[in-house]
Amino acid sequence: MVRVAISPGMIRWARERSTLDLEYLLHKFSKLLEWETGELQPTLKQLEKFAKAVYVPFGFLFLKNPPIEKLPIPDFRTFSSQVVTLLSPNLLDMIYTCQERQSWYKDYAQINQQAPCNMIGSASLLDRPEDVADRIRATIDFDIESRNKCRNYEEALRLFIQKADDAGILVMVSGVVFSNNNRKLDLKEFRGFAISDPLAPLVFVNGSDSKAGQMFTLAHELAHLWLDSSGLSNASAAPVNGFRKEEVWCNAVAAEFLVPMLLLRSNLHSRNNETLHQATERLSKYFKVSKLVILRRLLDAGWLSRAEFDNEWASEKGRLKEIADQSAGGGNFYHTTLSRVSHRFTRALVCSTLEGHTLYRDAFRMLGISRTETFNNLGKGIGVML
Repeated sequence: MVRVAISPGMIRWARERSTLDLEYLLHKFSKLLEWETGELQPTLKQLEKFAKAVYVPFGFLFLKNPPIEKLPIPDFRTFSSQVVTLLSPNLLDMIYTCQERQSWYKDYAQINQQAPCNMIGSASLLDRPEDVADRIRATIDFDIESRNKCRNYEEALRLFIQKADDAGILVMVSGVVFSNNNRKLDLKEFRGFAISDPLAPLVFVNGSDSKAGQMFTLAHELAHLWLDSSGLSNASAAPVNGFRKEEVWCNAVAAEFLVPMLLLRSNLHSRNNETLHQATERLSKYFKVSKLVILRRLLDAGWLSRAEFDNEWASEKGRLKEIADQSAGGGNFYHTTLSRVSHRFTRALVCSTLEGHTLYRDAFRMLGISRTETFNNLGKGIGVML
């Protein structure tokens, strides 16, 4: 049996980089710890299987030292000047995939002489968040009246994405890499990212979050696009003092966009007539946002103290975690796939493929599918095939 001379440190690096559970990997590779200590070397076949299991390029394992992997977009995941260093293969692969899709769509837009999105780069950090929120609302046309017609958060989020799509923005939402449910995106690592471009502005939202949480992330990333700013974010609706100035500004824009302060104040009741729980329940349903966003805006409005905010925030976060832990997932496969890759992108890619300008092989890869039947059903779902 021929074994491959591999640096034990590279095996350990690949395993740690994957963030996969050690017990899970030991079940698949019983000699893994011996590979890491150098007591035993894997065979070529074992090494190929290991590389695939930990999502690392096979050639990397033959290096003497781990490569320095950098994010291909700016990283805004900072707090108190401390940069978040976690870079999982799932996150990196998701960014690379979105970059490939954006590059393809940009070429498509140029060939079809599509007009650029003039709102990209139309704002600056010197602008008042309230003013920019108004401009985004006018462009996206996602006001309170349209939200109130939605029955729930999911319907409101779907409408928000549709409005952004109509405005020319590629919105991709997924909780996994491609369609692989074994490669879940960690919400603790990131919430979303924006890749700015006037012809193909793209927003990716981590679908592991709640529907209401995804809505805030989408609004946050839209603010990045208005700045013509690409970057990775993990800021929630909470006040983000300590983060970079741009993140604080984008959060303020998102909060004002979803819950305008003037409208909030006009809907506030006296603390003597309504408890905090009643207020968050009522306002959350009215604005179709999470209770976390409402808590943040009530704090902004001075309706509750910082101590009350901190206590209620922790309680609501715990409640949402319990719901997430009990969630079974699922849903319509084709609707889910369309959300993962953007309706606008899917429509363009299917049309280009049917016209013979794009290879089916390339279309399947960018869509994250493997069957012609799935491709045809996606085409029917977006109305370009009968």
